[in-house]
Amino acid sequence: MNRRLRRPFLGLVAAAVVIGGWLGAPLLASPAQELAQTRPSVVPASGTMSVGPPPSAATATGRPVASGPAPSRPPIGSGPFAPPPIRRGTASATPLVRAALDTSLEALRKKAGIPGISATILFADGSVWEGAAGLADVAAGRRVTTDTAFSVASVSKTFTAALVLGLVEDGKLRLDSPVKPFLPRVAIDPTITVRELLDHTSGLRDFYFGAGVDKALLVKRDQVWDAARSLGYMGKPFGKPGLSWHYSNTNYLLLGLLAEAVDGAPVAAQLRQRFLTPLGLDHTYYQFVEAARGPTAHDYRFNGPKTTLPAIDLSDGTPVVPFTSVVTAAGAAGSIATTSADLARWAQALYGGSAVDATSRAEMVGDIVRTAGYKPAAAYGLGVQLVQVAGHPALGHSGRFLGAQAIVRWLPDLQVSIAVLTNQSRSDPSRILTDLLKLALRPQSDCITCPAVP
Repeated sequence: MNRRLRRPFLGLVAAAVVIGGWLGAPLLASPAQELAQTRPSVVPASGTMSVGPPPSAATATGRPVASGPAPSRPPIGSGPFAPPPIRRGTASATPLVRAALDTSLEALRKKAGIPGISATILFADGSVWEGAAGLADVAAGRRVTTDTAFSVASVSKTFTAALVLGLVEDGKLRLDSPVKPFLPRVAIDPTITVRELLDHTSGLRDFYFGAGVDKALLVKRDQVWDAARSLGYMGKPFGKPGLSWHYSNTNYLLLGLLAEAVDGAPVAAQLRQRFLTPLGLDHTYYQFVEAARGPTAHDYRFNGPKTTLPAIDLSDGTPVVPFTSVVTAAGAAGSIATTSADLARWAQALYGGSAVDATSRAEMVGDIVRTAGYKPAAAYGLGVQLVQVAGHPALGHSGRFLGAQAIVRWLPDLQVSIAVLTNQSRSDPSRILTDLLKLALRPQSDCITCPAVP
């Protein structure tokens, strides 16, 4: 890690220690780019099909990021750090702010050459802005609405991580117990623990980077994959578990299998019973297993970076987006589809609400301290990324498939949640998220016209 990045990174790690133990309320969000490893060919930050944020150079080349045992983690909330105050401020979704955000969303969409986009901001005072711009189906001329669901790729990992932590809360699992006894037929090191799958220190390679996987996924996009086929592309491990950090979708595919082995019910059913129904996330669903719960956005690729190039539809003729093979291959690593409003509410519930208990949130965020010694591409805990957004610490995750890219952030100090979903993968939505957030947080006195943030 270069010196320029080291100081802010360590600052976020220190914040993670505080946030993890501060009344169980995490204060940070995810990095601007997904940690899921993506190949420029077909696999977006999470696989073709990739699902996750872009890895560091060391991770991408397969070299160990760090060696030796993981550093011991100080007690959550210990040390000289004081809990950061909640600065609720005066930001609110007033009519002027809503109008300014609507105008800015459309301008930013056009500038980035994005077919369709949906965004939501939940303010601390309970007010909400929901925005939609562009097309969900280019050929049909169907516009994106606030009810349009998008594939969120690796953001799905936040749901899977929460489910596993819920099983720990139930006493059915322990974070530092081996996974192999639950999955005896899977060829993995018997010492890999639940925690090492959650924080990507298992040493397992990402099956989305296996030789020939892109071609196999694209040749028959409407074909249904199972976990055994995906794992067949895994390849040899980077090394022994607990010795390095490598973002890998394999970890979360296995966590889905683990949750099913422990509970006996499909992941989709567990998520619906534990989170989706109780939290009222009515537009969120586990693709292929569950039916779409409203209109969906087709996903698009382009044959270059120019914003004037025609959009190439990736739909396979089914409701699964971007297409069936890549989603079913991902399993619990990337199968969720949802609206920006549901996703923003999920982040609020997960990082600042009742989705998991205080102990689980402390483990989730506090694990960032453990992985820091491995110098990950972005500060990473148990299914959560930690970054700064517009000068504020933020928790969350980003996601990317070929044709789809999404991002969600929770700013604990402001008690603000924001999600941005797009149906393309060439433009990073984190920049749009930051611009929208800056505009939303401007003092009301500055919002007479509130021009779009450049």
